[in-house]
Amino acid sequence: MAEAAEHLDVIIVGAGLSGIGAGYHLQTKCPTKSYLILEGRDCIGGTWDLFRYPGIRSDSDMFTLGYSFKPWTDPKAIADGPQILNYVRETAAENGIEKHIRFRHRVKRASWSTPDARWTIEAERISGDGATELVCFTCNFLFLCSGYYKYEAGYTPEFKGAADFAGRIVHPQKWTEDIDYAGKRVVVIGSGATAVTLVPELAKKAAQVTMLQRSPTYVVSRPAQDPVANKIRRNLPTRLAYHVIRWRNVMWGMFFFQLSRRRPAKVKELVLKGVQMALGPDYDVATHFTPRYNPWDQRLCLVPDGDLFKAIREQRASVVTCEIDTFTRDGIRLKDGSELAADIIVTATGLVLQVVGGLDVSVDGRAVDFANTLTYKGMMYADVPNMASAFGYTNASWTLKCDLTCEYVCRLINYMDRHNFRQCMPHNDDPEITAQPSLDFTSGYVQRSVAKMPKQGSKQPWRLYQNYALDIVSLRFGRIDDGVMRYS
Repeated sequence: MAEAAEHLDVIIVGAGLSGIGAGYHLQTKCPTKSYLILEGRDCIGGTWDLFRYPGIRSDSDMFTLGYSFKPWTDPKAIADGPQILNYVRETAAENGIEKHIRFRHRVKRASWSTPDARWTIEAERISGDGATELVCFTCNFLFLCSGYYKYEAGYTPEFKGAADFAGRIVHPQKWTEDIDYAGKRVVVIGSGATAVTLVPELAKKAAQVTMLQRSPTYVVSRPAQDPVANKIRRNLPTRLAYHVIRWRNVMWGMFFFQLSRRRPAKVKELVLKGVQMALGPDYDVATHFTPRYNPWDQRLCLVPDGDLFKAIREQRASVVTCEIDTFTRDGIRLKDGSELAADIIVTATGLVLQVVGGLDVSVDGRAVDFANTLTYKGMMYADVPNMASAFGYTNASWTLKCDLTCEYVCRLINYMDRHNFRQCMPHNDDPEITAQPSLDFTSGYVQRSVAKMPKQGSKQPWRLYQNYALDIVSLRFGRIDDGVMRYS
């Protein structure tokens, strides 16, 4: 006989950076609500536990990637993966969030019933020997904090001749501890954040590391430790210092993004001048570090303390800009006829984007097609009741938006309680609103998946501004009953 479904006020999906933040906000601002966090893996940490490749780190500073409620106190502003993982786990332990997590519960389906005003959640419970059984939960509100990409596998294009290569081919998302690159020739395919992180780290032990890119990305250097921030922290109380630095970094990020949009040629010149200074007057920056697009049409890559440039200057690493013809037994042959010898090839070729963690979602028996659904305030979906997603910024730290999303969800739940509402659902009846892609990035991983992503509308509250200051006004202080959100 199937066990009866366990009922909670709120179910959070995912125990990573966003999910632990959601747990904290919920128990702080909605203390009477029962909640569970369902996590498919067997530990806390999400991305920061999944990725194990050498040098794994954030490309956002920790004063903005950290939670609003837990000051980052380490001297390093650009933190590595293990430090961030430790910070997330510490947050969960300090606030008693761990006892609300069910590990090895992979959520597969969510179906909403309007008469019952509740979600039924089906999850696969994975036992120690790998066997699975289906378990059910019900909840009044569903909060998806499962990130934006597929955990099972990264994106690797079909490379001609890959089967002929005698060495090892590995995607960074699948990096394992048995990969020995010491004294080996390594080719890293890619030019994004993962590639520029890997190359200087691999170069510490490898015989030679080559970053092979089809086209360049904007790369900016920044100190791993922020001397001004550390000075502020010495002179102000911890929490006050954290918020001062956080706001300084937010404002600088917004200024730089706006400048990139308004004066792209000027920003391009500044970035490339920095690269030329780091690599010396003879280095061919035009070929290897000058993208075909404007700054912030894709995310900028951050290199702490110029570590990538240092590895290139010291000739422990090099950059080759050319298209691949085929893999060979001993490496890669390029379209210009040249060959790169390799013992290990790392395919830092991107992620596979995934909407709502790959869940099958239905409302009153109707399957929800997220590709044709408008997002409300970048977190809820038109005509989908009592459900929100934590989705961070593309042009700033992920957590800034997730913190605001959590605050808004708590405001919404408390508002419904005060007015005895059981259901809230954003609904668009403005015929003038047109659907547009939700992400206006030219990055490959976005372009490959943009057709499957939910759409944004042409004006508020369906428009995504990617702007922290505007979102504070809208999410922290904006009206909960705005005429678009329907309550019943």
